[in-house]
Order: sequence, then structure tokens, then C-alpha cells
Amino acid sequence: MVKIANISLPDFPLLLAPMEDVSDPPFRRLCKMHGADLMYSEFISSEGLIRDAMKSRKKLDIFDYERPVGIQIFGGDEEAMAMSARIVETVQPDLVDINFGCPVKKVVCKGAGAGVLKDIDLMVKLTKAVVNSTHLPVTVKTRLGWDSTSINIDQVAERLQETGIKALTIHARTRAQMYKGEADWEHISRIKNNPNIEIPIFGNGDIDSPEKALEYKNKYNCDGIMIGRAAIGYPWIFKEIKHFFQTGEKINPPTIEDRLLAVQQHAEWSAEWKGERLGLIEMRQHYSNYFRGVPHFKEFRKKFLEIFTLNEMKNLIEETKEFYSQSIEF
Repeated sequence: MVKIANISLPDFPLLLAPMEDVSDPPFRRLCKMHGADLMYSEFISSEGLIRDAMKSRKKLDIFDYERPVGIQIFGGDEEAMAMSARIVETVQPDLVDINFGCPVKKVVCKGAGAGVLKDIDLMVKLTKAVVNSTHLPVTVKTRLGWDSTSINIDQVAERLQETGIKALTIHARTRAQMYKGEADWEHISRIKNNPNIEIPIFGNGDIDSPEKALEYKNKYNCDGIMIGRAAIGYPWIFKEIKHFFQTGEKINPPTIEDRLLAVQQHAEWSAEWKGERLGLIEMRQHYSNYFRGVPHFKEFRKKFLEIFTLNEMKNLIEETKEFYSQSIEF
């Protein structure tokens, strides 16, 4: 069992990464159904929360069926981070997470996300501000450093632990790498084996198969793994990894019926959360991911992109199911 303060997780938990425009409640619900043990909201701007920005407020929505769940905030100002942590506390998530890893330019330019990697003292001050302003457990997600010449994760891990955080997730790339190149988990292993480190250490980066998950689990000795891009359009990754851990065998990949059911559930929950029209419009980014590698889907993609009602969705799913039931190739 892995403990984050008073939160009990199974041995070697699988975490769903916070991803902008992806990790919303409908998607989190699917990942929970398929085995994710701990999930996070999309990252939320501390400044946006304080301004009461509607988009930021909407990201605070959490539901009991997805617990344990954390809300992730980012920012570069101590007072704003402290105030936003208090706002987050009002919706009663299980924990607050701080984003010190987002490499996107518009975040970094504000001195937030991975931009804070250049200033460990500021990182510590921001973290203390959050820890001191909430009764919730505080965790952090970060990267190895700004670039290959300034990898400072060893110092960061020790100093953040001293502030009172209860877990640390390390994306094993620098900010300069963005999402390119190979993640270097040797750094994660070194942090985990540091006798001064007592909090759980979770690894993130490049886990896209059950085989790789088991290899990294055995090789790098972290307490669990966080999965991001590999779960987009493929929530089954969590179930597949857990089955492989237990049996050493791979389960069959999702059938076309499984994929269509996931799309239907995702769409219905999205419509319920955002309203039918907006929910289905925002589903459009997901269709190609759910049907990645499926032959002939291009013929249906345009139809899915033209859907505005759940009734149209239901009819198209039946049409798609009928087509593939007669397709020998699939």
C-alpha cells in the first residue's frame, strides 16, 4: 500500500496525469472505470481562480465516483497560489497538486509551470505558501530541470519534501525537451534511492505499454507511475497494465464495440457536464484517438465531426457498429 498523507492507494498505483483539455470529469470517469487509482484535474491558473474566471472555476468540478482525486494549480505568485489553494479546499478534493512541470510557452512566460525550474528558492516559497494555506495534502509534479545543463531534481526533491509535501511526481524530461526525446528515469531511481527521501516518488514519461510499465517498475524502484498521453483515447491502458502485472499476460485489445461504447459513454457524460451541444463539439478532439489504428475509420470521422445531438451520436454508433460487424478485415 502507498500512502499520501491519509490517502491509501494500492501497491504501485497507476495515476492519470493532469492534461489540459483532456483530463476533465468525463474522461477521468472512463479512466477510473478502467483502473486508474488516482487522478488529477486539468491544471488551473491560480490567477484565474482568484479572478473568478468561469473556465478556471469549471475545472474545479469533481465527483465522488472519481475519488481519490486531486486538483492541480499553477502560478508564480505566492499570495495568488495561497489564495487559490484555499478556494480549491472549498470543493473538498482529496489533495492539491502544484504544477512545476508544464513546458508550454504561455505558462512558462508567466514564471509558472516549468518556468519555476530556473529558481528553486521561488519553487520552495510557492510550495510553502500552498502547504501553509490548506489542510489538504499537497503534492507536486515537476521535471528534471530546465535543460540538460541544469538538472536540479535532487535538490528540488529534498527541499520540497522539507516544505511538507506528501508526494512528488517526476516527469523524467527537462523543460527544453518538451515531450521529445527519451525520458531518463535514472534520475527518478536516484531520487527514490536517496535515504533522505521519505515521501512517495511517482515516475512519469514514455509509459505506453504493459511491458514497459513492468520493466520500469522493476528497474527504477519508484512507488507508482503516472500515465498521460498513452491514456488519451485509450483508457484501457490502466486495466491492461494491472492485468500484465498480475499474470504476465496481455489481455486482448479493445474491440470496435469496446471503442464505440467508450465514445458513447464519454459523449453522454460530456453532454451531461457541459450541455449537449458544447459537450459534443468538445468531443471532436477525441474521436481520432479512440479509433487510432482502426481501418476505414476515415470514412466515419467526418460524420462524427458533424454530430450535435446525442440522438445523432446513437444512430451513428449503430451505423458504425453495423459496418464493422460485416468487415472481415477488422
